[in-house]
Amino acid sequence: MPRLLYVPVLPVRSHAARAYRDLRPAVRDGVTPLWSLPPHPEARGASLAAAVRREVAEVSRVQSGGPAWLDAPFAEEAQIPVLAEVFAAYVEFGAFRPVTGPLRPAAQQDAAFATAAEYGRPLGVRVPVPGEWDHELTEAVARLPARAGRAVELDLLIDLGGVLAGRPGAHKEALRALDALLPLADWRSVVTIGGGFPQVTAEMLDRGVREEPRRDWQLWREIRRNPAGRLAALGFGDYGVQPATALARPYRPDQRGGPDWGYLRYTTDRTFALVKVLHSGPDRARANREAARALLRLPDFRGALASSGECWLRDCARPLTHPAVRTGSDGPGTGNAATWLRVGTVQHMTHVVRSLARI
Repeated sequence: MPRLLYVPVLPVRSHAARAYRDLRPAVRDGVTPLWSLPPHPEARGASLAAAVRREVAEVSRVQSGGPAWLDAPFAEEAQIPVLAEVFAAYVEFGAFRPVTGPLRPAAQQDAAFATAAEYGRPLGVRVPVPGEWDHELTEAVARLPARAGRAVELDLLIDLGGVLAGRPGAHKEALRALDALLPLADWRSVVTIGGGFPQVTAEMLDRGVREEPRRDWQLWREIRRNPAGRLAALGFGDYGVQPATALARPYRPDQRGGPDWGYLRYTTDRTFALVKVLHSGPDRARANREAARALLRLPDFRGALASSGECWLRDCARPLTHPAVRTGSDGPGTGNAATWLRVGTVQHMTHVVRSLARI
């Protein structure tokens, strides 16, 4: 069984594609993304196909032949034939692998199996475990290897969803899922995925840098330490520097409004460090540069050469009088929501890969 080092759940969106592109080659080699299409409510036919092709094309360009899964976990049943056709083309000509799950409609399962078999790709089996293990789900998963036969290799992706403070027993739920699912097939690889990034509110960021525990990382380490769940090849997966629930937000590129603030993110060995930044206003440049400086002052800051994410934070922290900053500007380099998310994702993925390489 090959060990997958790191499986981030990445939305099929520009900021995530650009973050993956910005990884250094040695780091990218340790990343096998689970690209997940956001919902496209009520989209149909040619308009749906065109939108999805446009979005997946950007991801395909940055993948450059590297292995990854391509999934549409929120697909409406009427959308399945269109998505199956679009996805099959990217599986055929790229390195993408199809995905299905035990609770997916039969038409989606059929399309995923057919695509994997036709193009000789492994098939990802994404099993949702949002709480206590449901033994009826064991039977549903067991039917999938029986359908695959020997023609299709299977990857087991145990998706725990959010694993925040309100779910203290998540590691036991994961162990029960592993106990139930491991005997069902000769899995090509096994990964547990958890979303440990918090739901951020303005109140959390009122007093400078806020640090929240990395519960997804703690969970995975607990699973590996437990004798019942000890599996040398168990891969680590997470939802990166967004809450797991963010993946279900419909993609609306023309959307306006929202709060006048955002936040920078930084990942340490133990925590997610968060600090408030502003979208607009006369104080925007000063406030955002000071926010970047606050992260640079963290004892766990890894230095500007750690990744392009840290490099951006260093440049953002520079005062307006610095030679690298245009004189008289309103703060170039202090970013926007997409930039902050891309930069946070780059530093996070880089740190996770390097941490896992040491284990």
